Amino acid sequence: MKIELKKDAAYALLVPTSMGVRLTPHNGQPVHCSDNFMMQATSAETNVASVSSFLGMKVKVLTTFVKDSPIAAFIKSNLRSRNMDFEGKDVDQGGPWGYRHQFNIADSGYGSRGPRVHNDRAGEIGRTLNVKDFDLDRVFGKEGVQIIHLSGLIGALSPDTSKFCLELARTAKKYGTKISFDLNYRATFWKGREQELREIFSEIAGIADILVGNEEDFQLCLGIQGPEAGGKGIASKIDSFKEMINRVKKAYPNASVFATTLREVINVNRHFWGCIMAEGDNWHVVEPREITVLDRIGGGDGFVGGMLYAVLKGWDAEKWPQFGWATGALATTHLTDYGQPADEDQVWSIWKGNARVKR
Repeated sequence: MKIELKKDAAYALLVPTSMGVRLTPHNGQPVHCSDNFMMQATSAETNVASVSSFLGMKVKVLTTFVKDSPIAAFIKSNLRSRNMDFEGKDVDQGGPWGYRHQFNIADSGYGSRGPRVHNDRAGEIGRTLNVKDFDLDRVFGKEGVQIIHLSGLIGALSPDTSKFCLELARTAKKYGTKISFDLNYRATFWKGREQELREIFSEIAGIADILVGNEEDFQLCLGIQGPEAGGKGIASKIDSFKEMINRVKKAYPNASVFATTLREVINVNRHFWGCIMAEGDNWHVVEPREITVLDRIGGGDGFVGGMLYAVLKGWDAEKWPQFGWATGALATTHLTDYGQPADEDQVWSIWKGNARVKR
């Protein structure tokens, strides 16, 4: 099947997001015993969008910044380097105890020592994202967007961002923009707001064209029964994952594409990586295959980014999860938590298992 995309749109992909920075110790070392760190600009949503932007598609980011902050300047420079347009208010910091961009402090782990992630989001400027600060009729009507990708991380960040994502979805639907929704459940974000967020997430899922999530996402965001316990290894659970996706399809019939990744961790640097995608009545399964991992964070976002790129390219549906699998695997080979594909050929080489030198 083909997904009919809006013609003559200025942007292939649009993402709303809260930008921050990630601090990672060198050489896979733990945070608590390191004094040298790499700092990168980050967000799950721009991780997704990076596949399309690095491969030459027009991408736009809706966000907000702390006025006169050097971290904001660092983030803006990074987005430009990733070939992304961005739009958002510069908000006064409000003094030393005011707003800031969130910090994600995370080591990569190594071998038998798993990664540890510490999110420091106090005063996060992204929680102020408000629909009133954007002209959505201009963005979707005059400029035009083919696909908007929404994440449950932003949808649950604050009451303002929840309303923002809901209005983005409604406006996208009004103007014929396709909607991708990655549920991305986080228990700490949902605490005390379960009923409110269930209603908002259910409405967005009800008008989405592409739904992405793991078993926890579908159960806890939408109340869909998860997969039955399978045998040993992730590959043995594929049929039960299909049954779960069938339950999601029945509950949310507007969507035509449903996807979930499959990951089995042998150790930090050795994973079995696969995915399942339902497209209409067709199933596309990538059986878990071994990949070597430098840093696992961002692999799932890389998968979604590659799948959406393949949809935007108008390729046959069989190729959507294949390209997504390979861009997810690519992301885990980078120190950044987003993949930076050189070209499509590099991605397809990963899919084919061709790691030979290219001269």
